[in-house]
Amino acid sequence: MKLLNAFSFNMIAVFPTAIVAKEISLDEAKAILVAGFESAVGHADTAAVFGTELGVEVLAVRATVSLQKGEQALVGQYKGPRLPEGCKTLPEGATIQWLLISVE
Repeated sequence: MKLLNAFSFNMIAVFPTAIVAKEISLDEAKAILVAGFESAVGHADTAAVFGTELGVEVLAVRATVSLQKGEQALVGQYKGPRLPEGCKTLPEGATIQWLLISVE
């Protein structure tokens, strides 16, 4: 499972394909990551906030992601003000929308 902070059609390896995005809870996201994950969260502050929310270490890794048919990715969509440098927790009023992306 790849953990992402954004999703782009550039991440799809094969077309035509169907992409399904399902919103899930924080608890569901935590349960999915228990089996292990590969971080492709590209910014250190976002990775730190994700780690605090998920209760696991999330490394900041600027990686090129290529999802094949049958693969899934967990996307944390940050919504809120720009994260202050060195931030490790969600700023007041900010949220993370957790999305399970499936390439079918």
